[in-house]
Parts: sequence; structure tokens; C-alpha cells
Amino acid sequence: MNRRVRVRFAPSPTGPLHIGGVRTALYNYLFAKKHNGDMLLRIEDTDSARFVPGAESYIVEALNWLGIKIDEGIGAEKTGIHAPYRQSERKPIYRKYVDQLLEAGLAYVAFDTPTELDAKRSEIANFQYDASTREMMSNSLTLSVDEVKTRIANGEQYVVRIKIDPNKEIKVQDLIRGEVTVNSSVLDDKVLFKSSDELPTYHMANVVDDYLMEISHVIRGEEWLPSAPLHVLLYQYLGWTASMPEFAHLPLLLKPDGNGKLSKRDGDRLGFPVFPLNWKDPKTGETSSGYREAGYFPEAVVNFLSLLGWNPGTEQEIFSMQELISLFSLDRVSKSGAKFDYEKGKWFNHKYLQSKPLDEIADLFQHILIEKEIIEDSDKVQKIVSLVRERSNFVNDLWSQSSFFFEAPTSYDEKTIQKRWKSETPMQMQELIDVLENIEDFSAENSESIVKEWIAAKEYNMGGIMNAFRLAIVGESKGPHMFDIISVIGKAETTERLKLAIEKINS
Repeated sequence: MNRRVRVRFAPSPTGPLHIGGVRTALYNYLFAKKHNGDMLLRIEDTDSARFVPGAESYIVEALNWLGIKIDEGIGAEKTGIHAPYRQSERKPIYRKYVDQLLEAGLAYVAFDTPTELDAKRSEIANFQYDASTREMMSNSLTLSVDEVKTRIANGEQYVVRIKIDPNKEIKVQDLIRGEVTVNSSVLDDKVLFKSSDELPTYHMANVVDDYLMEISHVIRGEEWLPSAPLHVLLYQYLGWTASMPEFAHLPLLLKPDGNGKLSKRDGDRLGFPVFPLNWKDPKTGETSSGYREAGYFPEAVVNFLSLLGWNPGTEQEIFSMQELISLFSLDRVSKSGAKFDYEKGKWFNHKYLQSKPLDEIADLFQHILIEKEIIEDSDKVQKIVSLVRERSNFVNDLWSQSSFFFEAPTSYDEKTIQKRWKSETPMQMQELIDVLENIEDFSAENSESIVKEWIAAKEYNMGGIMNAFRLAIVGESKGPHMFDIISVIGKAETTERLKLAIEKINS
């Protein structure tokens, strides 16, 4: 295509942004940036009954956190020339094109009430409002022009429906799935406009907006694939075929077991977030967890999501945003759904925790220490983080992996005592105290050399001594190299903990 690449992410403000929606936004962003194009954010709030306060600002905040930068529209630094970008503020624009369809005989006014429609559904199995049934309904195709005008003038509510001729082949060119052909007979005469709120439905509004905002590519979830023939038809009816965007329908994010679309219930059941940020439902007060508050780095979430449905064609798994932009292409997006492997998401966060600068992670960990009223020198915190982050997936894990650096154990693991603390252990630990107190250079390397020489000279069991030593210092059988631990906490603290363990465990 010889036009500027312009894509849009167009969520509805009906609640928090699902992680599947985040992936759609991400793929749009990667595609736009790959082709030096524009990323728009449009809010499709034509369904006024489902509007949820706070949802729009949540969407903007989530995209900002993830580093998905908006060039035009809601949340962009500058107002674009196609404003406004909320569909509820674009009422007069849509009405013009609805009237154009009515005047061309490509749409019609329908007065059928919900009660009348329900009655017809009861009367006709698998009822569909289309060419086979519209002649028996209450609409401008069956009523006189004067009656239609009178009913509208009297304030009677109505909808405008598209008029679809039967037995026509509608072709949708999809960049992921190839050509999709649908017979028009399977389509119903969808509602395009509602007089009740003077707003178009999604189908009408999104086609009009995409055309006016010069969208070149519509990249969206596969749940919209059944609507694509209708949208193609609307482009044809409105005379915009030459400007019609290219379509790409993304595969679904599936449950971890692969059976069905990923839902919030799956996250609740298996203990992982399905939203980018925490969300508090304004109606119920219920809070749903988000990736940010769960301790994920935004880069890890982006990296994780990028590979759910797209294959870079290499064995590489860790990508910066710039690398993703450089490599991304729609022809490597899968047609089939992607299982949501939340354990793999933790793995990505672990990798980013290991690779980020030590001072950055230590600074984040300092906030946790301050909450616990622990004030420590930054160099010491960095040293501790360097020793334990290999065992951590999240910054919050650093505390459970390192608490013994800051606090002496107040209890000792019972199973470890039974297994590692023998009758001769108190005497050996007292000897160890004497050895340690006489070490001048308390560096890990020097202490280890001297202690191991002592163990060998006394012909003690190396494992027995070291396991008991760890129990006394840590309180259980965990933690990094013992001599790294004692070099951080220092000689005085090390010998005090040994004395305390002899006293407490023996008693």
C-alpha cells in the first residue's frame, strides 16, 4: 500500500483492559513503529449502557506503563487533527453517513420493539432479521413513507438497519488468514444506529472513524472476524472501497490448558493476573490483581505477550521493545490460538530481574526495607541483592530470600535440627566461634579458606559442620554461599548468632 501506515487501538470503556486487549494494542504498536507509522487510541463508547467510570483512564495508564506510546488520540501529548477521539463526542459525524445509506436505499428504519422481536423469535426457529424476514416486520420497507415520517415525528424509537441482499459473495482479505469468503445470506441486517441515544452501533462507528482517521490497517482480535464481511460491505455501500484498510485478525489467547478463551476466572482459579494493573470495580468494590502490582516489570510483560501468537523465527526469547519493533511482521503471526502459560510469564520476569542494573533492583528493594523500618547502606543492599536475586522471580521475593541478612533467626527449622544438629554440634560450633573471632580479614574468600582448613585439621565432617553453621546463621537450610552471608553480616553478628543457636537449640 502506498499510504502512511496508521493503526488504531479502539477499546470500549466497559471495565479493565484484558491482557488479550493489551496484546492487540502491542501488536498494533509494533506494526506501526516497524513501518514508521502512527498509533492511535480511540475510545469506542457508543454502548452507553455498559460505560464504566474510570475505565478510560485505566486504559491510558496501562498503555503508558507498558511503554506503548500513543501518537494521536486519547492520551497523546498533542491533539490530532481527527479529534474528537471518543465516539460519544462524534454524534453529528455519524448521522451524516447513516442518512447517506438511507437515501441510497442501502439501509432502512425499523420500529420493531423488543417484545415484537421476542415474539418473532418464538414463532420462527433461528430467527434472523434479514431478506427472508424483513418484509414481515415493522420497518420502512413495509410501511408507507408518510407513516414512517409520522412515527419518527411522534418520537417513536427506532433503529436503522443495513439492507443486505442475499446470495452475494463477500470477500475479506486478511493478512493473517488469507482470503475469507462469506455468503451474504448468513448475515443479518445489523443495527447501525439507535434513536434512543442518537448513537451508532460499533459496526457503523468503527467503519466511519477508520475511514475519516485514515486508518491503513485494522489489527484486532479474531472475535471480530465474523463482523468483517459486514464492515467490507459498509465500505462498499459508502463508496470507500479504495480507502478500505487491510485487515488482520489476531488469534485468541487461550486458557493455560488450551480449552477456550482466557478469562478472569482462569486467573482467579490459578492465581495469576489477567489485567495489566489492579482494577477496583466501582460497582462491587471487588479488586482484581494486575501485573504491575504483582511485581512484574513492564518490559517482561511486553516480551511475554509478544511471543503469544507471534514467532520471530529464531530461538531468541528475550527482546527489547526496539528489537521487537525491528523484527515484528504479521506474516509470522499464528492463525491458531496461543496458550497462556503464566509460569512462562514468571520466567520472563525472572530473566529481567537478573539482567537489570544492580543499583536499579537494589533501589526497588530499598522501598521494601523502608516499609519494614530497616535502614541499610546502599552498598550493602546491592551486595545482598547480587547474592539472592538468582533465586527470585520478583523484587518482592528478595525479602523472603534475604531476610536473614537483616534479622537474626528467632526460631530454627525443626526438621533441619533433627537432621543436622548432633550431640557434638554445640561443641563444634563453639570451636567455630573461636576460629572466626581470630580471623582478621573477614572476606568470604579468606574466611572460607581458614574455616575449611580448621575442619580438615580436626577431621570433622565438612557437610555436618557447614549445615549446622547455616542453621545457626539463617535458621533453616536455604540461602546463598555461607561465607558470602557472613562477610555481609560481619564477624560480630556471625558469632552472636552462633552463640544464640547453641543456647536456643540445646534448650
